[in-house]
Amino acid sequence: MTRTDRQRWLLPSHLVAPGGARAARPRRTVRDWVVDTLVFLLAAFFGLVALDTSARYHSDPVNLMDQIAGALACCALWLRRRWPVGLAAVLAVAGALVPVAAGAMLASLFSVAVRRPFRDVAWIVGLALAGAVATVFVRPDPETGAALGIVLGVALTLLVTAWGMLVRARRQLVEALRERAERAESEAELRAAQAQRLAREAIAREMHDVLAHRLTLLSVHAGALEFRPDAPPEQIARAAGVIRDSAHDALQDLREIIGVLRAPEEENGGGDRPQPTLATLGALVDESRAAGMRVVLESAVDDPGSVPAATGRTVYRIAQEGLTNARKHAPGAEVTVVLGGRPGDGLTVEVRNPAPGGPVPHVPGSGQGLIGLSERAALAGGRLDHGPTPGGGFALTAWLPWPA
Repeated sequence: MTRTDRQRWLLPSHLVAPGGARAARPRRTVRDWVVDTLVFLLAAFFGLVALDTSARYHSDPVNLMDQIAGALACCALWLRRRWPVGLAAVLAVAGALVPVAAGAMLASLFSVAVRRPFRDVAWIVGLALAGAVATVFVRPDPETGAALGIVLGVALTLLVTAWGMLVRARRQLVEALRERAERAESEAELRAAQAQRLAREAIAREMHDVLAHRLTLLSVHAGALEFRPDAPPEQIARAAGVIRDSAHDALQDLREIIGVLRAPEEENGGGDRPQPTLATLGALVDESRAAGMRVVLESAVDDPGSVPAATGRTVYRIAQEGLTNARKHAPGAEVTVVLGGRPGDGLTVEVRNPAPGGPVPHVPGSGQGLIGLSERAALAGGRLDHGPTPGGGFALTAWLPWPA
């Protein structure tokens, strides 16, 4: 049992009930039973005081009727949570005729002020004020004059009403704070779920960018070995070497990503392998050439090291995805990578290839990498365009900001 569950008995029933103050007839808590008992005893005490005063000026039959009416009024207070308005109206009339019921009338008026809106409180208060004035003339007290009796009755009625409305305002504040806390907790859970989803998408995008290039090399050369088992031993050995190197690099990349998932970046030193930058774009092109692709790199950037690391890494991933797509959808075609730009104007990278020489089988999962690249370019403050060219080829163009 939690601490909150152990303290439920300290709360009013409208705060414990699932529907809050709008719940229908919430069950009394221990606190409610204690409060109702104290209200009953307090109303009985006021009734006894009024009965003692009335006994000195009235006959025994009148006193007997006052005792019965006062007892019924005090017992009726146990129904004030179920029918607060109706009970207050009845007791307001009874209090005007029987002073012994005045204490019960004030208690029911307090309940109406606490639980009901102002439009209900207003006419009940008006009825109670009229009863307070009428009782001075219906059951006059020789010891106190009419003026003093009216002032005392009106003051007590307004004081109890103001107290009840103050309690109602405080309860509404507590309930509003409670709803705000629950809403803030729900929003925090939504933010945590969104952050988790974004982290998963980032990891999936990074795994695609890192592993798709390696696995495409494996697929191409494995397919070549499958369809050309009679190839010369030199070509078979070369393809097997590319498969071995690509598998080794893919395992290293996968191990790096899994290491990031297992421990925060600051704990594992950001990975054992350096992140790619624009300066390593040439190595990517050389790796693709070694795998048998025809790649032409045209770079107008004199100093790749001056490009911001984040921008260079984004350009590297875009070129890597472009080479991967060309290898999958236009095998054997010459791929051209054009790089240009300068500080203040931005950095542009373009990967284009002509139409494939023959039919190309459909590759499952096509298009997912381009979606990830578009998101990556947008996060970097740039834009990415891709689509077929007039000659049947394909072009991938991206622009990224390069601050002056």
